Amino acid sequence: MRSVLIVRRALNKALTLFLFRLPQPAAATGSRHGTIRINQPLMKISTFFRTAVLLTALIGTTLTATAYNFEVDGIYYNKNSDGVSVSVTYRTTNTGGSYSGNVTIPTKVSYNNTSYTVTSIGENAFNRSSGLTSVTIPNSVTSIGSSAFYSCTGLTSITIPNSVTAIDNYAFKDCNGLKSINIPNSVTKISYGAFQYCSSMTSITIPNSVILIGGYAFSGCSGLTSVTIPNSVISIDNNAFQNCI
Repeated sequence: MRSVLIVRRALNKALTLFLFRLPQPAAATGSRHGTIRINQPLMKISTFFRTAVLLTALIGTTLTATAYNFEVDGIYYNKNSDGVSVSVTYRTTNTGGSYSGNVTIPTKVSYNNTSYTVTSIGENAFNRSSGLTSVTIPNSVTSIGSSAFYSCTGLTSITIPNSVTAIDNYAFKDCNGLKSINIPNSVTKISYGAFQYCSSMTSITIPNSVILIGGYAFSGCSGLTSVTIPNSVISIDNNAFQNCI
């Protein structure tokens, strides 16, 4: 990844120097057929930009191919800055399903003779994985990132452990096949739009660890018939339960 960024910076620098050093257009020369302008700089620009476009496309492909640090047993991971933990991530795009079926995330994963602890579900990790049906998250995970399970329409079951303290924005938005979810007694905040449009959910029990329910958190959950909110909740933001019949 670092080498690709270096190449990209070099390409940008080369383009800047090239444009700065372009010679002035040659003077027009006369002929009996009219005026002929020799415009060699424009020819150079055209050639340079064709090359630049090809290199940019190649670099973009390389970046896409390295959207994750490593893969083990069909699950993709990015190393965290501490060097000893990882986050679950997507394969090549944050808007196309990277996973399907039943996924069990391990507590630890080994790669190149190094053991890493899985501590989070990264942003967009399972985004639009419509073929995903169930996920088991280990008790080493403390956070579920923004849009982590966005539009996983086939998801019917998910196990969230007591280690999770944060469910970020849109984490389960549009999971309209999800009928129930157990929010553990470790979560302190249900963020903006976290369960928006989970229309198949019929009931939800919010644990007494939660102090804030974000805006639109359960908006559009039209199947809800029962909601239990504990005394620990001190703030319910705008439209948290909008269009919940």
